[in-house]
Formats: sequence, C-alpha cells, structure tokens
Amino acid sequence: MNEQRGLLTGEHFMLGDHAAAEGALLAGCRFFAGYPITPATEIAERMSVRLPQVGGVYIQMEDELASMNAILGASWAGIKSMTATSGPGFSLMMENLGLGIMLETPCVLINVQRGGPSTGLPTLVGQQDMMQARWGSHGDYEIIALAPTSPQELFDLTIRAFNLAEKFRTPVLVMGDAEVGHMTEKVVIPSPDEVEIVHRPEVRKGDVEPDLFRVFRDGTGGNGYVSPMVAVGQGYRIHVTGLTHDERGYPGMNARTQDWNVHRLINKIRAHRDEIIQTEEQDLEDAEVVVVSYGISARTSLWPIELARREGIKVGYLRLITVWPFPDERIRELAKGIRAFVVPELNMGQIIREVERCAAGQALVLGANRPGGDILEPEQVLNVIRQAAGRPVEAVGSRSHEPVETLEE
Repeated sequence: MNEQRGLLTGEHFMLGDHAAAEGALLAGCRFFAGYPITPATEIAERMSVRLPQVGGVYIQMEDELASMNAILGASWAGIKSMTATSGPGFSLMMENLGLGIMLETPCVLINVQRGGPSTGLPTLVGQQDMMQARWGSHGDYEIIALAPTSPQELFDLTIRAFNLAEKFRTPVLVMGDAEVGHMTEKVVIPSPDEVEIVHRPEVRKGDVEPDLFRVFRDGTGGNGYVSPMVAVGQGYRIHVTGLTHDERGYPGMNARTQDWNVHRLINKIRAHRDEIIQTEEQDLEDAEVVVVSYGISARTSLWPIELARREGIKVGYLRLITVWPFPDERIRELAKGIRAFVVPELNMGQIIREVERCAAGQALVLGANRPGGDILEPEQVLNVIRQAAGRPVEAVGSRSHEPVETLEE
C-alpha cells in the first residue's frame, strides 16, 4: 500500500471488476455514482470501500439516470468521476451520456456487458451493447470505446479511458463483459510515478479575464477543437446547456450554430484518430484469413487460430482494443490482400457490419456468433476459419434452438 495516497502497488490476484476500480483510483478518480447491477456491482462495491481511503466520495444513486447525471455534475465541479453498469442500466444512461457529450464533459462509464435484451441474463456474458455504445444516444457525435480482454487490461484501459476523457473533454466508455469482469488473474499495479496521468486542459491564470472566458472556444497547441475547462465556482463565466450552443455555452437556435457545434463534437475525435485507436496484431504479413475480434471473444479465439495454423491455414489476428473510433483504414488496407475476415463475437452480428463496410467487397466477411450466455466454442470458430479459407468444415455437435424448460413442473 502506498500510504501517502492510499493506492495499491505491486502484483495482485484480482477480480477484473476490482482491477477496473483500482485503475480508476490511480487515474485520479475521486467520485463514483452508481446503482448495483450484475455483473458490474463489484466495481461499485470496491469503490465504496476504496474511495474514502483516498479522500474520494462514493454515492449509491436511486437509479442509473441519476448516476450518469451525478458524475457529469462532479466533473464540472473539477473532480474526475466514473460510473459502472450493465445492459439495462446502460440503456438508462444513454440520455445523459448524450448530455455529457454535448457539454464536453470528461468522465468514464464502464459497461460490464451481459446477455440481453431487456433483463436477459444478469449473471452470464454477452457482447450485445457494442452498437449501442456507438449509436445509443441520439444525434450526431463521435464516441471513444475501449474493449479489455483481461483483468490487467481492465486496470490499464480504465486509466487510458480517464486520460482520453480528460484530454478530449468527452465521456469515454470501457466496454467490458461478464467473463473479463468476473475473471480473477494477476494484475500488476505500478507506482503512481510510473504511470502517465492526463489532466483536462485548464485555463492558466492571467490568460483570459474571467468575464471573457469561453467554455467552448477552440483550443490551441495541437489540441484543435478541445478547449480549456474550468470548474464551476472558480470565478469564470460558465454557462452549459444540452441545447445547441455557441462558444459561450449559450443557446443558439439556428442552423449555423448547429453546424459549428456538431462539427466540433465530431472533429475533436476524428482529428485525433491515430492517437486514439489501438489494436493488437499478429501474423498479418502473409495472412489469407484475418480474425477480427475484441474482449473475451478475442481471447477465446486464440486457440482456434492456433489449431487452424496447425492445419496449414495462414491466419492473422487483429484485436480491437479501441472499438470506437473503428480502425477503418487498417481494415481497408488488409482487405486488399486477404481472402476473408472472420469476426467472432457474442451477439448475432454487430462489429461484423463495420468490417463488411470497410472491406467493401474486397474480402469475404464471415461471423462466428452466439447470443451470449457462454463463450464461443473453439470448434465453432475453427469451422468458420476453415470456411473462410475454402477448407472442408467438420461436423460438430448441433445446438438446439427449441424452447428449453428450466423449471421442474
């Protein structure tokens, strides 16, 4: 224990959800508002214990709508803030996620995905919220969403999520899943001075008169569309609203202001895509088939990939660490030189649509899918790889789709 700051260091055998909480603390999060929901509750539980130890505040709100609103308010008070949820709660947070995007409010939302729709499978895994992460709130905007594949990455990517949120003044999503969140593995926590921690761009004293401050004025110094931010109560003129607004934050109900406002929200992400997008690549140089996946499905695809290689199939691996913004250019580049993509995911086809869009008919795109509840069987993924390579597909045990009785009469 780092007694000075109350932060853990060293090697730990740690639950994924707990690792996310520790990553948030190291990133500087000092406010958490949330509502219990499986399989994300352990994040809230951990934060309820750990935040007071580092001088932070934990609040259990009455619901997910209030939770998202509370972290926006805390951020405007100058505090790094976070919430965590799963499927139904994620749906409830969409309206205020849009508010956070419009107000350009740095904060982090962790979604530990489970099977849906509706209440679905509270205790079992799914990856069915990936398109909702991109398009769940109404209007035009860009979002940043990261997809961890281990407890270590839940720790690391939560820190990265805070850094991206602060740098680009926007809510950032960590799209975990129940398997990674409830997995217990070794997590290495470095000392605070070994980790890069980013803080929001601030106004330097004397740069501008408080009455002349513009909370949405385009920034300088390479940050482009990202403007400095001050906390409410620091003496600067601040007005924020979910309405279309000008650089002062005041409503502007006309097409010209809308054009400026929306382009700002989109361009501050698109202009920094190369900095934001992260992927992991293996054996792509001579690949004829490329497996594109994320989260737990990327991890469980490694064994089928190894089996396919033993059969002589040249398989490459592209793991999406950043799912949004999507790595369009890399997919387009790969599509020119391969036979097919295979996209394993625990839904009935979401990110595969993005791969198809970018491949634009230059390569075949096949999915390995199931609607949550369990991970993909290696044989299923292997057979799709074989199909993509033009090899014979071996018969495996069929899965019945008939209704299943789960309670004794």
